[in-house]
Amino acid sequence: MACTLLLAAGACSSGSGNSVADPTTTARPPALRILVTNDDGVRAPGIAALVQALEDLPNTSVTVVAPDGNRSGSGSRTTIGGVTGSAATTANGFSATAVDGLPADAVNYALDDTERADWPNLVISGINEGQNLGVVIDLSGTVGAARTAAARGIPALAISQGLGAVPDYPSGVRAVLAWLAENRAALAGRPLTDGPAPVTNLNVPTCPFGSPQAVVVVPPDRSANGIGPVDCASPVTNLRTDVEAFANGHIARTDDLVKDVPAAP
Repeated sequence: MACTLLLAAGACSSGSGNSVADPTTTARPPALRILVTNDDGVRAPGIAALVQALEDLPNTSVTVVAPDGNRSGSGSRTTIGGVTGSAATTANGFSATAVDGLPADAVNYALDDTERADWPNLVISGINEGQNLGVVIDLSGTVGAARTAAARGIPALAISQGLGAVPDYPSGVRAVLAWLAENRAALAGRPLTDGPAPVTNLNVPTCPFGSPQAVVVVPPDRSANGIGPVDCASPVTNLRTDVEAFANGHIARTDDLVKDVPAAP
């Protein structure tokens, strides 16, 4: 199954803090092309934080195509009659294309405007302001954009940052970079296919105190309508769903979304 390329995300340690990598022996990571989109709009702070981090990665090409305004709650819907794109920038000045449509439209616009041989190895949708868990997943434009990419054969990651007084986008960025480090080689080496590709959904809590706990791989809770306060110091370990994991301060990761991918246009 295609989802086998998606491995557990986690931080890496180099051992001694005094160790310094020798640049002459450090392997250069495989080349990776990433398309970034979202549903909060091209000028949103979450996408700006994500793009900044991705642009700093070596041997990585980043393209940004996103809606020209907030299109939250649009799921995988597309605009009848097509959309247009115009030059734009993220809030921190990175070049982008703004599409006058929905998140799924932005993904289709980017792919239709690119030779198939040059399509991205990965689509990342986010970082969304607010969690996309449980029953909300199917309404999420963040997840909808990821599913649209997957329907066209491109692995996709949806990343959402939990609500808080100030969304903790740095924690969301770290979660993406950890996931990307674990999966980069598989993504770069994956042949372009016509069938559905893997979809991963990451939700990172904004902790009132402390930091998010480790990644937990869990299925979505299709019965829960919401979550209560997030406890990032919770000792609970028997976490059965994305809502439970998130409420107990863990980064909730769901991989099994490919079965719900809509048909390709």
